[in-house]
Amino acid sequence: MAVFEYKALNSKGKKLSGIIDAESTSAAKLKLRQQDIFPTLFKKIESGPVVNKKKSTPFFKGISPFSKVSSSELSMITRQMSTLLSAGFPLVKAVATLVPQTKSKTMQRVLSRVKDAIEEGSSFAKALALYPNVFSPIFINMVNAGESSGTLEIVLERLADFTENREDSKKKIQASLAYPFLMSFIGFGVLLVLLTYVVPGIVNIFSDMNQALPMPTRLLILVSSFFKAYWWGIVLTPFLCFLVVFLIRKSEKGAYFIDNLLISLPIVGTLLKKIIAARFTRTLGSLLDNGVPMLTALNITKSIAGNRVIYELISKACEKVEQGGELGETLSQSTAFPYLASQMIKIGETSGEMEKMLEKTADLFEKDVQTAVTAATSLIEPIIILVMGVVVGGIILAICLPIFEINQLIQ
Repeated sequence: MAVFEYKALNSKGKKLSGIIDAESTSAAKLKLRQQDIFPTLFKKIESGPVVNKKKSTPFFKGISPFSKVSSSELSMITRQMSTLLSAGFPLVKAVATLVPQTKSKTMQRVLSRVKDAIEEGSSFAKALALYPNVFSPIFINMVNAGESSGTLEIVLERLADFTENREDSKKKIQASLAYPFLMSFIGFGVLLVLLTYVVPGIVNIFSDMNQALPMPTRLLILVSSFFKAYWWGIVLTPFLCFLVVFLIRKSEKGAYFIDNLLISLPIVGTLLKKIIAARFTRTLGSLLDNGVPMLTALNITKSIAGNRVIYELISKACEKVEQGGELGETLSQSTAFPYLASQMIKIGETSGEMEKMLEKTADLFEKDVQTAVTAATSLIEPIIILVMGVVVGGIILAICLPIFEINQLIQ
């Protein structure tokens, strides 16, 4: 059955667009006319997977588990699919029902092709695997495990929860950091304007004075002159730094160096390791809980580490597990992975409750990260205000000191 994309008008003259499947072009147009929809543009969608021309490295394709389609939209579709299957809908009919309800054109095309693949005899997981830019290995393997065990609707519900939880955690951290970053940006802009345009006009008044200016005033004139002459360099410096880091990361050694440097930093490094540990344990626990074998789960989760040092550590752990070793023991041998996380994994391996212990570890580190970010932002805000107050106060003092001296001479 072919898939067609159309633009049309309804009986009231309202513009519509969407996707429809039918045996042929004429059958598709007839189906639309029966719904009082009159196509103005009709195009057959070629079969085959949706491919993203940009190739991502295995280290970063897992940071956002689903590309092309937003996590929130995929989560919603997954939950709706679970609801339909729980209500007794056949899989093909459930997928077909979701096609017109999806806002994203990309997702409409993908779901239509997935439905066709299932009708042709493919399994749901294999049909999803044709679109790696939409469905991550985590998603596909969990669906495969759900199909094999006959609990597809339960697995889809867990997938929706998993995606929503990760998205919520990311949004909370972003929201916590947004205000301090905005304050810093505005503060720097105000300072740049003051030193580049406002201060030079004021200090020119003192240039004709025949007496020595106070040290703070001379320092202010020096700083202001530097900002006025090289303001473009100051503005471009952050962009140049980002460009240098980007170029360094293009090489494998350079990227490894930067990743190692990031997790070695005193405060930021500790927080980053906790974020990675939470992501790793949450994903691994979800995969194991849904029947994915340990080695397969480890090979998937190492791709979402987002850090080459930890990627290599998990790869090493995967080899040890394949040889009969223990995951927690291997992870505990490196300072790149939080010690507490590796110990909790050891307990899970010893007690035989690995999945529960991984979930508890993820909960613990996610709460710890959220608490640390909240505490940091609560400190950053007053520090930014204090620094801005000191800087602006220093500028005012440097301008007022010569005025006070002139008043004393007049008296």
